[in-house]
Amino acid sequence: MKHDLINRRRFLATAGAGTVIAALGGCQYVVGGREANRKAREERLADGRPRLPPNQRVLTALRDMGGDEGDPNPADFRLRVHGEVTTPLDISFAELLKMSPVEQTCDVHCVTGWSVLGSHWTGVPIAHLAKLAGVKPTARHVIFEAAHGYTSNVLLAEALARDSLVAYRLEGNPLLMPHGPPARALVPRLYFWKSAKWLTGIRFSQQDEPGFWEVRGYNNHADPWKEERYS
Repeated sequence: MKHDLINRRRFLATAGAGTVIAALGGCQYVVGGREANRKAREERLADGRPRLPPNQRVLTALRDMGGDEGDPNPADFRLRVHGEVTTPLDISFAELLKMSPVEQTCDVHCVTGWSVLGSHWTGVPIAHLAKLAGVKPTARHVIFEAAHGYTSNVLLAEALARDSLVAYRLEGNPLLMPHGPPARALVPRLYFWKSAKWLTGIRFSQQDEPGFWEVRGYNNHADPWKEERYS
């Protein structure tokens, strides 16, 4: 994980040097260029904010940001919804697929300085799982649990936002190995590290519990428009 931290900071430092950036494993990710970035900054969200947060550059596809890989086999997938709930859930991948899917197009923003605009996702709203589990009024935070003990923490309201999903398809296809198959969290309003890959649990909590990156110097909230990158 120290290697991942170094790569994150190196990517952030070199993102402005050119339009092609070498990624892990020798792959290349193409930055959209000045015109794409200019247009994205001129566009506005419904609340008036610029579509592209400060000091972000447009990429054409999600970058592999590393991390300890989980089990991608859908047959082995189990998602626990637990904590401050009245009816804990233990959901298989087949059961997840039987729930009414939501398709949405949204932008995602990585703390290292790249953004992918108009990415298309399919999944189940976290709010739907919360309703099935009966979240208690005492819940204030959500802790996403993932492979190898990885966690990320978000406020309850942000986890239950209409665009926050347990996502299992990207651009109409099953998630590929670098992006956390068979299912991951998607919270597009925050920097992308909050959207935990290789998701294994959603825990509703009374108390905040800073996750893997938060205890290593990353911001506890992670709003891209406020540039809440580091503590």
